[in-house]
Amino acid sequence: MIKNITNVRGITCWGAHTGVKSMKRDLAIIYSKVPASAAAVFTQNQVVAAPVTVSRKHIADGKAQAIVINAGNANAATGKQGMEGAEAMTESLAEELNIDKNLVLVASTGIIGVKFPTTEIVKGIQENAKNLTNRSNAGSFVANAILTTDTFAKEGFIEFEVDGREINMGGVAKGSGMIHPNMATMLAFIVTDIAIEPKFLKTIVKETVDKSFNMITVDGDTSTNDMVIVLANGLAQNDIIKSKKDKGYTVFKKNLEEMMVHLAQLIVSDGEGASKFIEYEIVNAPTETYARTMIRKISDSALVKTAMFGRDPNWGRIISAAGNAGLPFEYEKIDLYIGSEVKTIKVLEKGIPLEYDPYYIKKLLKESHLKIVLDLHNGKAKSKGWGTDLTTDYVLFNSVYTT
Repeated sequence: MIKNITNVRGITCWGAHTGVKSMKRDLAIIYSKVPASAAAVFTQNQVVAAPVTVSRKHIADGKAQAIVINAGNANAATGKQGMEGAEAMTESLAEELNIDKNLVLVASTGIIGVKFPTTEIVKGIQENAKNLTNRSNAGSFVANAILTTDTFAKEGFIEFEVDGREINMGGVAKGSGMIHPNMATMLAFIVTDIAIEPKFLKTIVKETVDKSFNMITVDGDTSTNDMVIVLANGLAQNDIIKSKKDKGYTVFKKNLEEMMVHLAQLIVSDGEGASKFIEYEIVNAPTETYARTMIRKISDSALVKTAMFGRDPNWGRIISAAGNAGLPFEYEKIDLYIGSEVKTIKVLEKGIPLEYDPYYIKKLLKESHLKIVLDLHNGKAKSKGWGTDLTTDYVLFNSVYTT
């Protein structure tokens, strides 16, 4: 049986249908039997949804015990009524679980600017809190209950050891459109039974998000609602991790990053209307921050995306996007490779175009998983990012999203 968030010690959950979405699960609850160290990263959009405001406040002390998520309504641009609805979600779940409401985090996803159905969702919480379980199907119910335009559920699970203790880590995520670096339209919830100090967890979460969720893009739009939340309840009973000197630090951070990259890549692979999953890699850069910034600029270029959709090895668009990243750029040093996941062709060497078989490279670009590598020959840092092509299906889908 495939493991998921229910295999993390002390974690129970449930996903249910409340009626906000037609015939689909639209409410998810994740609960730790003990308060957990908690950290999160939230959307950078200046229009902030009510659940983001509430969760930022509740997680400020680095502790949480439960997360409640609704799908079908974003509870964004809903004013006082929406804020009261987000608070009601935390209050009703806290009452059902007999915990402090400040230990409850809340998330929403769906259409922006529609009156929030507080009554239906609170009733759903009251009816379903009693169903919390660690049965494996409950984890899948949660993964499905948080979806909107996604075409499949996104889950992950990792086991590793710290201090001779088995550590479990599970995660779920959603997202397929309005995906852009700096936390876009996506939600991700990761739970683990490792013991770690809250402030240090916050530092690690920020660093790993920068290398995973903040390195994906589908359409360049950052949304109003999105967040990554990590709960670590300590039930593995390892020596608590407090600093980089602790022996569990390196292995925990490595596995957390692996989990985040896995979920982030699933989101990109489900991009609305997308036909290509594109991995961007920059090597031999001055700094990792430099490499990440340049990847974001290239991966978000509509001209690069459309070239990949059309199987056109138009390296000029890639170089132009790199040059527009607002960074010092020594074009005369670079090598550029374009192709598929398994085979790339060098098209530039030290800034000079090379001869290549255009028919062969177009054949490589017919694959669903593409790769673009830029070697700057200007340092030792590197980074990776992930994106999609821009298709006619994306335009058609998003032209009638609310109607």
